[in-house]
Order: sequence, then structure tokens, then C-alpha cells
Amino acid sequence: MTEANDLINAFRLELRRGVLVLAVLSQMDTARYGYNLIQRFAEQGLPIEEGTLYPLLRRLEKQGLLESVWEVTETRPRKYYRISPLGREVLNSLKAEWLETVEIMRGILGGE
Repeated sequence: MTEANDLINAFRLELRRGVLVLAVLSQMDTARYGYNLIQRFAEQGLPIEEGTLYPLLRRLEKQGLLESVWEVTETRPRKYYRISPLGREVLNSLKAEWLETVEIMRGILGGE
């Protein structure tokens, strides 16, 4: 049973990695900082660790999909991220692709 669990966990991780970019971009209409995203995803049933989220945010910013600004008015500085115009374009394409894939998989898995 351990071998099956190991395989399931590995496949689950692959699926999860594939949706994190879509999940993050979908939440960035409003400027958000990392910890806020961690809390938001946990509340919605998609827990994400800091060690996963922060590198992802930096990568998306480097790719031009997110823009950032430092807020220094609070007790400690926070970097806020917001979706860029390119990010919006990519999000719209990924969202359409995701919804189409979900429909196809429903048919394949016998949901329709």
C-alpha cells in the first residue's frame, strides 16, 4: 500500500504544480502580499507553503506576469503584487484552457 500512496502523492504534487500559476494569477486583481495569499488559499482549500509561493511570485514577476510595489507605511515593509496586462492575457488563456480540459476530463472519467 505504501508504493501506491507514494505514487498517488507524486501524481497529486504534479497536478498541484500545474494549477498554482493559474490559482495565483486569478487572485491578483487586487494587490496582495505573499502571506495574504497563503491565508486566502488555505481558506479556499488550497494550502501552499511559503517556500513554494514566494519563489513562484518572484518568477511570475520576472516573467512580466505580475508587477510589484513595496509598501513601507506599516510596521514592516511588504511587497505587494498585482497582475500585469501580460499576466491578464496569460490568465485568460490559461483559464479557458483549464475549463476546456476539465470538460474533456469529465467525459473521459465518465462524469458526463
